[in-house]
Amino acid sequence: MAENRENDRKDHPKARKVDACPHCGHELSPWQQVLLTIDRALVCKNCWYRIILETSEDMNPPPSKNKE
Repeated sequence: MAENRENDRKDHPKARKVDACPHCGHELSPWQQVLLTIDRALVCKNCWYRIILETSEDMNPPPSKNKE
C-alpha cells in the first residue's frame, strides 16, 4: 500500500523534489523537504534565500468570466 502512494507522488505533475537550495546549493534536511512539499515555501538556513514552489495552478490562473 505504501508503494502505491510513492508511485502516485512520483507520477503527480505537481510533485517537485528539491534536495538543495537553488541559490547556494546547501543540502536540505529530510524534514525541510517535507515542510517544503507541504507549505510550498521555506527559508534556507545557510543563505536565508526564500525557496517558493509554484504550482501549475499558480502559474495559470483561471480565465476571468467578465463578459464585455
